[in-house]
Formats: sequence, structure tokens, C-alpha cells
Amino acid sequence: MLLPIFCFDFYIQKTASEFWSLSTLKNHLNNQTFQKTGSLPNNFLKTITNDEARQKALQSFKDEYLLDFINIEDSDEKDERVLESEIVQNIKKFLMSLGSDFAFIGNQYRLIVEDEEYFLDLLFFNRRLQCLVVFELKTGKFKPEYMGKMNFYLSALDEYVKQPHEQPSIGIILCKEKKNKIVEFSFRDFNKAMGVSTYKTSHVLPAAYKGVLPDVETLKKLMD
Repeated sequence: MLLPIFCFDFYIQKTASEFWSLSTLKNHLNNQTFQKTGSLPNNFLKTITNDEARQKALQSFKDEYLLDFINIEDSDEKDERVLESEIVQNIKKFLMSLGSDFAFIGNQYRLIVEDEEYFLDLLFFNRRLQCLVVFELKTGKFKPEYMGKMNFYLSALDEYVKQPHEQPSIGIILCKEKKNKIVEFSFRDFNKAMGVSTYKTSHVLPAAYKGVLPDVETLKKLMD
């Protein structure tokens, strides 16, 4: 793989700061981590007023995450709890895909507002950003109504969980697919910092191979 010269500094710094092994480095190269870092649709320009904090936030999240440790053959037919369970069982690998600044707090994190319970899929703390980060998991495509729910969660976290010295919480909706213009319109008028990322698993064929190579189910039948 031929990389522009300015890409090398990114991978060198990440390898040194996050203690990447050779296999981890190769995985990030194959996944084009540099190109995807900071490119997720977000409203950080409006919601994070400090320039340095905004740049840190952009650098902390990717447009797409490779979850090749997920063992779900057809994630479209599975609900979010199955995906969440797979991630929690492989939390160390998921943390590696996020970066070394993330600390896992818990899954199905319980919030109580006006005597009603709400549960957050995955809650983290980011040491570099000094804020709580909630990931909501969606196995299908992004829907605009997800933003209202996330905005509510972030408001509740900032009111009841966030410590006085911490920065406002950030929410990331992790879904199977998205259309950027729909995402842009969806969070345009919200005042909480949010972004939308997608994920792929090892079971997903690259677009260039679709129509050329058989899919997973066909390969299984050929091997039986």
C-alpha cells in the first residue's frame, strides 16, 4: 500500500503512543484508519466552542469502525442487544479500535429521570477529552429519530453523572449504514455534541469484490 508522506506521522505517533503491535498496525493500515479519523458526520463545530477541544474530539472518532471480532453472520437480522453482547465479550478489542484514551464504564448503563429508567448501550470515559462518551448501537441504517433520544441521554448524563471538572458528554450513534445529508439535517438544531459512525465486520465483502466473489452463505454451501 502506497501512502502519502503526511500519513506516516499519524501511524508512527499512534504506534508509539498506543503501543500497537505489528499485526495491529497492519489492521489499521488495511482499514485506512488515517483517512477515516475525524471524517464522521458531526455537529462539533457548533457544539464544541473551544478550537483545541474540537480538534481533539474530531481526532478521537472515526467515520467507520472495523469490528472484525464480531461473530454475527447477518447483522441485519440481529437486534442491538446481540451486537452489544458481542462487543462487551470482546471489550478489549473494541477499546483497541477506539484508541487508548477510552476507558469502559459499562453497558446498559442505568439512568433514572423522573422515576423512569433509561439504559445506555455503552458508556465510556475519554481521558484526553475529559468527558463521558456514550455509544448507541443500531444494526440497521441511521434514522433521524435517533438524534432526539441521544440528545436526551446526553442532557441526563450532564445533569446527573458528569463531574463538575469534566467536559460536556459526547454521543456517537454506531449504525450499519448512513446517508450523510440525512445525518446532517437530523442534528443541525441540537446543542449536544453528537456524531454518527458506521461499522463493518469481517463478514462484509468489500464493494470491489461484490459480484465477483460469492457471499458468505454461498461459500459455506460450497464447503459443505
